[in-house]
Amino acid sequence: MAELLKHRFYNGESLHRLAASIRAVHPAFRVDAFVNGIMDETWDALELKARMRWIAINLGKHLPADYEQALGIIDRVVAGYPAGFNDYASMYFPDFVEVYGQDERHWDLSIAALERYTPSSSAEFAVRPFIIRHEKRMMAQMAAWAGHGNEHVRRLASEGCRPQLPWGQALPGFKKDPSPVLAILERLKADPSLYVRKSVANNLNDISKTHPDLVAKIARDWYGKNQHTDWIVKHGCRTLLKQGNRDVLALFGFADTDCVHVDGFALNPASIPIGNDLTFSFTIETSKDTKVRLEYGIDYVKANGKRNRKIFKISEPSMKANGKKPYTKKHSFADASTRRHYPGTHSITLLVNGIGRGTLDFEVVASR
Repeated sequence: MAELLKHRFYNGESLHRLAASIRAVHPAFRVDAFVNGIMDETWDALELKARMRWIAINLGKHLPADYEQALGIIDRVVAGYPAGFNDYASMYFPDFVEVYGQDERHWDLSIAALERYTPSSSAEFAVRPFIIRHEKRMMAQMAAWAGHGNEHVRRLASEGCRPQLPWGQALPGFKKDPSPVLAILERLKADPSLYVRKSVANNLNDISKTHPDLVAKIARDWYGKNQHTDWIVKHGCRTLLKQGNRDVLALFGFADTDCVHVDGFALNPASIPIGNDLTFSFTIETSKDTKVRLEYGIDYVKANGKRNRKIFKISEPSMKANGKKPYTKKHSFADASTRRHYPGTHSITLLVNGIGRGTLDFEVVASR
């Protein structure tokens, strides 16, 4: 199994490197006291974000108590990074700003620091409490960042205000009314940087989970005018596509279902041990030129015996009239960090342009 990020990012070696980089610009910094204070009896049990926060708290304990002076030391550390350096592990610096810099008297210092630090890591988590406490003021700053010359700062304008950022503090106001967020996305919808466009698409996808009709309308308004925007719209509508939203499917040319015929949908085998692959096959035929979106849904048995569907994309072929295309796919039932499997009757449904075209049951059994 792959090494956990918390061990790869935050460990004794990386902490000593951090401490050494601080002492190089601030000789009074106590390296051993800093590292030992972090790697106490609680360290092993801390997960990724908790480790990041614990490092930030200990930076506050060992840097000068004067906030401006402490930022000056961090600035000199960051200035020593090589050109193009970007490492999410160093998000403890923006986190330091979040922990120690939210007082009104520190506002200008803190916002400027987040802008400086985000190119070498990311301030997408740290900026969120500032939005919650001072929404209008902070969103005005995000709008300014949306026009910044650095792609990392422009990305922060979008990523920092995602309503449902994974691992991030929720922004319930934007889940209820995403209008302030949409003003930012409007400015970034044709950004030349793929890094920024991915964030805009992810933000749009977040909004689609609570406001599907709004995102469907935005997709219709934006689509077909710019290739960068078109990519954002398609990626930002991925949840709506998986949900079979007819308006969004039609926008991308997946409206026709009657002209697509499915033959030979079958499983082999119909019973698999946990850890093995499920193999299924089918053939599609089309009676006219058309675009086809092929997906399948697995209804997984959960630990409580209930079932939960997960959708997986197969392909989006453009078919000619009287075209015929066979498919054979494998789906792994090996346990992973993101999914555990449980014995019981599962099912697989083949989806063509969002419409179910056959469901087959199969048994998942305990590994031998």
